[in-house]
Amino acid sequence: MITISKKIRNIADFPKKGILFRDITPLLQDATSLKEAIDLLVGHYQDRKIDLVVSAEARGFILGAGIAYRLGVGFVPVRKPGKLPYEVNRVTYELEYGEDSLEIHKDGVNKGDRVLVFDDLLATGGTARAMCQLVQELEGEIVGVCFLIELTSLKGREKLKGHDIFSLIKY
Repeated sequence: MITISKKIRNIADFPKKGILFRDITPLLQDATSLKEAIDLLVGHYQDRKIDLVVSAEARGFILGAGIAYRLGVGFVPVRKPGKLPYEVNRVTYELEYGEDSLEIHKDGVNKGDRVLVFDDLLATGGTARAMCQLVQELEGEIVGVCFLIELTSLKGREKLKGHDIFSLIKY
């Protein structure tokens, strides 16, 4: 775990002044750290009978697909509007500075599918809550909501009450 956290690079004032960005690129570049992160995330869920991993673009795709592969389950992408080619469900959610939307294919999750929702970072919780809403609209069962990094001071967990939440690294 120490190896992984040392691979997170801090970038001040990105994407705007006053924000400390947690860059996972160095972790992704290091094969040992990347494997360790995926193995630790998978280890938390390997006995939970998961059918699908649902994850949002872009960095969530990278680790989310690896988690799905290691669990031996399918992967369902959640994207910004207009990026998915088939019929979609859309949810719009509040950001600290406006609003955003996410979409999922209408056939991405089936009724009763046991779903692990993954994102690289839990900040304010808006993106994760939107993904959960999309899964629930398709009648999937959320087994857990999982993150590589959690920024605890932003209290994103509060938007995810009622879900099993796991974060590998907390700041």
